[in-house]
This record gives sequence, structure tokens and C-alpha cells, in this order.
Amino acid sequence: MGVLSWIIVGLIAGALAKFIMPGRDPGGLLVTIIVGVVGALIGGFLVGLVVPGDPISGINITTILVATLGAVVLLALYRMFAARSSRTL
Repeated sequence: MGVLSWIIVGLIAGALAKFIMPGRDPGGLLVTIIVGVVGALIGGFLVGLVVPGDPISGINITTILVATLGAVVLLALYRMFAARSSRTL
């Protein structure tokens, strides 16, 4: 997938992850896009380890679901570490 496709899928995945896990997160739209894009990469990498070939290509429901799953995992980790670091300050 091209960079523009990853950004589009990442934006969708970030928005869906924010919908699935509502709450106050710093950063707004930019952080949502970054979480979505990184989540898409993580999700795509993990699916690539399990499924042979190249199942993740283009913008379709499979790539959006995989990216959203990755974004939810990343958002949960981000919140866990952000909460931990704010308590130690």
C-alpha cells in the first residue's frame, strides 16, 4: 500500500479506535492519525506473521479492521504508559 493509503486507513482506524475506546487523550486529530497509522502498521505486521502471502493490500474492510485492531492495542498501551508516567511526576 502507498503512503497515502496508509494515512487514509490510519485516519479511519484512529477514529474507530477512539470510538471504541472513548476518553480524554492529549493531541487531538494529529495524535489520532499517528495512532491509527502506527496501529495499521502494527496490525499489518502481526497479520503478515500469521497469514502467508500479502492479505493486506489496498483500502478495504480487511485492512481497516486490521488497522483498527492495531490502533486499539496501541491506544491502550499509550494510555497505560501515559497514566503511569503522570503518576510518577
